[in-house]
Amino acid sequence: MSDPYFQKMFAERIGGANYGKGTEIYKFEKIKRAKRQALADHPDRPLLDFGIGENDEMAPESIRRVMAAEIGKPENRGYADNGIAAFKEAAARFMKRRFGVEIDPTCEVNHCIGSKTALAILPATLINPGDVTLMTVPGYPVAGTHTRYFGGEVHRLPLAAENGFYPDLDGIPADIRRRAKLMVLNYPNSPTGRTATREFFEKVVAFAKVNEIVVVQDAAHVMLSFDQRPFSFLEVPGAKEVGVEVHSLSKGWNMIGWRMGFVCGHPLLVRAFADVKDNCDSGQFIAVQKAAAAALDDDTIPEATRQKYHRRLVKLVETLRNCGFECEMPGGSYFLYTKSPAGLADGRTFASAEEASQYLITQHSICTVPWDDAGAYLRFSVTYVAEDEAAEDALMAETKKRLKSIGPVFTATTC
Repeated sequence: MSDPYFQKMFAERIGGANYGKGTEIYKFEKIKRAKRQALADHPDRPLLDFGIGENDEMAPESIRRVMAAEIGKPENRGYADNGIAAFKEAAARFMKRRFGVEIDPTCEVNHCIGSKTALAILPATLINPGDVTLMTVPGYPVAGTHTRYFGGEVHRLPLAAENGFYPDLDGIPADIRRRAKLMVLNYPNSPTGRTATREFFEKVVAFAKVNEIVVVQDAAHVMLSFDQRPFSFLEVPGAKEVGVEVHSLSKGWNMIGWRMGFVCGHPLLVRAFADVKDNCDSGQFIAVQKAAAAALDDDTIPEATRQKYHRRLVKLVETLRNCGFECEMPGGSYFLYTKSPAGLADGRTFASAEEASQYLITQHSICTVPWDDAGAYLRFSVTYVAEDEAAEDALMAETKKRLKSIGPVFTATTC
């Protein structure tokens, strides 16, 4: 079959004339395929799924009741455009109550249809061809993808264990600093689980001012902080002068799929975001915004979520340690990021975390997510489905049994 006439018309940003002809498979698609194969080959062996990156339960009933009530109100039927005052005011109350950060709801906050869309839109406000976005890796690639869409470049900042999983700002070349307009951070970090210290954020603010760079701090996991109280970038003096923070209701409030978040910080940056957003969407359904406002006003929801995932992570860390992994509790997020096995007791070796991950899925129905960006690591998520603590304990016991049977081996330098 011949190519359609528009095959040669695809934009270079998505592959140009070769779009759709590549054979490379995205990492998460490989995982999905391996999971399907494992289920087909071993239908009687339960899949231990530590690869899921989303909360395993519904939003609380109290929030669903608000949503149900608001759906039937005629005043909620129209376009929301750049958001309703009630949600912006709730976001401002949240920032003040939880972080002590003063946010003007009229000009320093704007809702987004999930934090992913915010990270896709923000590069459009700053990036011209040849400009640079500084991106930590491993990490969420959306802002970098859109930077390239606009003709910009991405400079990768590896998150290495020897640097505490913080980017080496001092090591950024002068030419890159000169052309950089945007730096995207994410703390608590996904997938490493590192939380940010005040000293680190102070260094980021100073770096941004000296090099005239705008900071976007992705705080999607901020309410899942374990080693300290939830900490906002905007708490640091001068932070609002150099950037914005992006918040999501998905992680802390179990509102996965509701597509609700907000951007807050410097009013001119928020305005620029709102202007571009206004040409991308017509706002989230008003009933969702009102339910989200109620969620932001209820501090018991993220606290219950934090306690649940903290409990599960403690169990997972103990289980993996018993199987030879040298891992520690993450500072935050619901991910455990740990060195990938270099091989097994039977002499099998793995050239990468991806190879180890594929073996675990296909041969033992243990699903993890591999990262090879800054060393070979596996990401275990504690968002697996388990009805109660007894089910959690049973899953841990089965995980221990399967891993013990293969004997993971780690190099002498593993940490």
